[in-house]
Amino acid sequence: MNTIFIVLPILVLLMFDLGLTLRPADFRLVMERPKAVLVGFVGQIVLLPLIGLAIGYGFQMEAVFFLGVMLIACSPGGSSSNVFSMLAGGDVALSVSLTMLSSIVTLFTGPLVMSYATGLVGENQSITLPVGNLLVQNLVLMLVPIVMGLAVAMWRAELARRMHGVLKKLAFPALILLATIFFIQNRETIVREFPRLGLAMTVLILVAMAAGGLLSRLMSLSGRERRTIVIEIGMQNAAQAISIASSPFVFGNDVMAIPAIVYALMMNVILLTYVAVSKTKTATK
Repeated sequence: MNTIFIVLPILVLLMFDLGLTLRPADFRLVMERPKAVLVGFVGQIVLLPLIGLAIGYGFQMEAVFFLGVMLIACSPGGSSSNVFSMLAGGDVALSVSLTMLSSIVTLFTGPLVMSYATGLVGENQSITLPVGNLLVQNLVLMLVPIVMGLAVAMWRAELARRMHGVLKKLAFPALILLATIFFIQNRETIVREFPRLGLAMTVLILVAMAAGGLLSRLMSLSGRERRTIVIEIGMQNAAQAISIASSPFVFGNDVMAIPAIVYALMMNVILLTYVAVSKTKTATK
């Protein structure tokens, strides 16, 4: 089974669903609370790729896995981060704004980061990046669905609410299906590489969360804002990373998507733990 016919529709639905949840206030928040937005923006757009580079070199990864890690590091925030922020007692409005902002900005910063990373490790492995194809794929599969969802939300609010209610229930099962298919098709490689990739993805997530928390404290953000930024930086859009890795228009390499599959597993385990701890702390205050 060609996984691209599964991952691309999932990505489009996730981005359309994100558009359904957007409101004009989400865009105004960027101007009304610039400090909190700037911290989240720097964490996702600047710190994460640097952490990804350090992880790739530190774990001495082969080019295909190195680039798979970098795909995660330059992806936007995951759509589920808004729900996780709510459960952790975070700032949901800030979470939505950061997810929206990163989803748009990484359409353009992602190809730049990946072009640099491919130049570092891909030449000897004959791995190349068609930057133009990646830009077009990002625009078609991410920006267009977001704009379409936003249009529905603005002009058919009740329809948008009902559609979001359905799509948010489908998102997680769809990702589980995708991960299962990838595991079946690449089980030998995943089982062999899981100890190293599992540790690498765990370190990536924990360091990213710690960096987000530290930066939030340095900028004197509130506890709600800090929890939100920790989650936003720790939860990236694995579906986008998988779609770029496996797309025949870009890398066309299912093995490159394996770090994103492992990341999705470790991300949910770690962030669910973080949510549980955060709820306990806020409940005792």
